Amino acid sequence: MNSEKQTIVQFKSLIKRLIYLFTTIIFLVISLFVVLFFNSSITSWFQKSDTNTDSLYIDAEKKVILQNEMAKFWKPADISLITDATLKQEVEYGKDLIAHTAKYLGPNGNVKQISNGMNCNNCHLDAGTKPWGNNYGSVYSMYPKMRARSGQVEDLYKRVNDCIERSLNGQPLKKDEKEMKAMIAYIEYIGSNVQKGKEANASGIYDLEYLDRAANPVKGKALYDAKCASCHQVNGQGILAEDKKEYTYPPLWGKNSYNNGAGLFRISRFAGYIKYNMPLGAAYDNPQLSDEESWDIAAYVENLDRPSKDLSQDWPNISKKPLDHPFGPFSDTFTEAQHKFGPFKPIKDEKKKNEKKQS
Repeated sequence: MNSEKQTIVQFKSLIKRLIYLFTTIIFLVISLFVVLFFNSSITSWFQKSDTNTDSLYIDAEKKVILQNEMAKFWKPADISLITDATLKQEVEYGKDLIAHTAKYLGPNGNVKQISNGMNCNNCHLDAGTKPWGNNYGSVYSMYPKMRARSGQVEDLYKRVNDCIERSLNGQPLKKDEKEMKAMIAYIEYIGSNVQKGKEANASGIYDLEYLDRAANPVKGKALYDAKCASCHQVNGQGILAEDKKEYTYPPLWGKNSYNNGAGLFRISRFAGYIKYNMPLGAAYDNPQLSDEESWDIAAYVENLDRPSKDLSQDWPNISKKPLDHPFGPFSDTFTEAQHKFGPFKPIKDEKKKNEKKQS
């Protein structure tokens, strides 16, 4: 009897040990799973954290570089510092003429009616002072200068009249006219802080890299309708201000736009211009278009009808024509279509070869 009881006790003890062992094994397995799971999560979290930190660091570094670059951009000489009352009045009038040209010289101008209704400000943003906005930063410092387009040394009077005759599709002013003198005075004064013979930083229009393909007007139309038409309208005719004297948003083609002799008619100039200025609110530190979008929109706009100008006297030395000047004759074998839309790299390469041969 005692032996039987002893056997039962031993059996129960064995069962308890087995249960304990089984429970321990289960606990260890669960613990190991939990440790592995949380270790993976923690590692992953730290990895993500490191990635985010790296990204933030890179973004911050780029921002600092951009800010340092923009700090060197040309800024116009301050008109408020002019002490000569007569000069100040003339410069201020010149600024107003640049900003609101059509009010004075447009179809309903109160001085003369000699232009298409656009303002100089439509092409030279912020009255010619915006970085990469086709500004006047280098105009006074670089003029008079030899220009290949005319084959002559040009002064500021010629330069201003070129804009009036081409971008404003208008008639020239005389040298001694009050409006001409005022615009010259303004351009000279705001650029007077740039050393003669030197170019201001971020002056003129940004030079975009050439595409490896031709710019596409079809793609450009879709982009224009999505990004530009709300201001310039689907038909490209812009929006007149309430006074009907100037445009709130200028026409980009049609009879009231710039003619085919204007600088912005060249696709590279228009693409570079809109890259850091359009749509409204865009800037060098806040572009809203990619390079390809800029090229394609430019191709669409420049492919539409506009006033024409007699260009027969332009580029007397045809080898000096820009790669994207769209009218022959040319000193190479490329077509007018390729000179207008690209691809431009083959033209550039051939031009370099020819220049080497001549040297």
